[in-house]
Amino acid sequence: MRFVDEFRDPMLARQLVKQIHQRASQRWVLMDVCGGQTHSLLRYGIEDELSDSVELIHGPGCPVCVTPVEAIDLAQELSLRPDCLLTSFGDMLRVPGSHRSLLEVRAAGANVRMVYSPLEAVKLAEQHPDKQVVFLAVGFETTAPATALAVLQAQSLRLHNFSLLVAHVRVLPAMQALLSSPDNRVQGFLAAGHVCTITGFEVYDELVEKYCVPVVVTGFEPLDLLHGITTAVKQLENGTPAVANCYSRSARRDGNLPAMESINRVFETVDMPWRGLGVIAGGGLRLRAEYKQYDAEQRFERPSAFPRPLPILPIEECLSGQVMSGKIKPPQCPHFAGRCTPDNPLGAPMVSSEGACAAYMRYR
Repeated sequence: MRFVDEFRDPMLARQLVKQIHQRASQRWVLMDVCGGQTHSLLRYGIEDELSDSVELIHGPGCPVCVTPVEAIDLAQELSLRPDCLLTSFGDMLRVPGSHRSLLEVRAAGANVRMVYSPLEAVKLAEQHPDKQVVFLAVGFETTAPATALAVLQAQSLRLHNFSLLVAHVRVLPAMQALLSSPDNRVQGFLAAGHVCTITGFEVYDELVEKYCVPVVVTGFEPLDLLHGITTAVKQLENGTPAVANCYSRSARRDGNLPAMESINRVFETVDMPWRGLGVIAGGGLRLRAEYKQYDAEQRFERPSAFPRPLPILPIEECLSGQVMSGKIKPPQCPHFAGRCTPDNPLGAPMVSSEGACAAYMRYR
């Protein structure tokens, strides 16, 4: 194995690989839905080592990558207002909108700042009462609790200059959408352990029962992933699909109840457009009516004079949707490592630190 010396227990890693090869009577197709897992599968050579027995494909496991273009465009519009300070995580600044990225808009004079937490944005609102501080909120259920706490903190401080552009997405509806697709190839999932730490994994029971696919919760370490793949292959070979937890040190069946309570208190579930994948039923979150004063889309009127730019590329030139639905792998895109590189990305999966295209560039 390419980086076997980096394994915490190289002998156990070899044993698990051997078990997978011995058990597999066919080449099973498993999808991870976590960008961190994608990077580990490539970094440690697991994908190549198991290629005879398991085809590992990479789903929409990067929330930055699926943030809709419309949200980025609106963030850019607000950042150009002299009274606004637009904040977000670092990865979001380089993601292309329909015309350019937040980083390019900032270079042209817009007021855009990277933060490490939504609570940092709340602090900026305290420090700059003359500015409307807007936080572009992205991420799966793992980051949503911190955003909810930021809203509650702003409410307790009676801040009138803090608001959110909410682009939080939910993992389970995306998995359902992939399985219900007529050209679905997924035979089992490696579920995102960090998401299950918040949501729990009981929520996957109905998915397994309906589609008869294993859902194995796993972490990011190579041994976690090998245990998860071994479990999934065993279930597939025995015809006994189930929800299994191979990340017991962090994930519990009912998840983190206080974190989920904060999400449910501040947000409600809505249909959400996912970049490259279309609208996913129940695929996102928005602020509840009682917190609408913190909704940037409600607070600001879109300037009618702001030009609506044409997309920088025809949609078929960036194949991120096909990459994130597991239909192709990044090297199969004709622009991979040519027209599309981390320095000159055509799409979000090449920009984000969790993007599949970025992973293949780094480790292949």
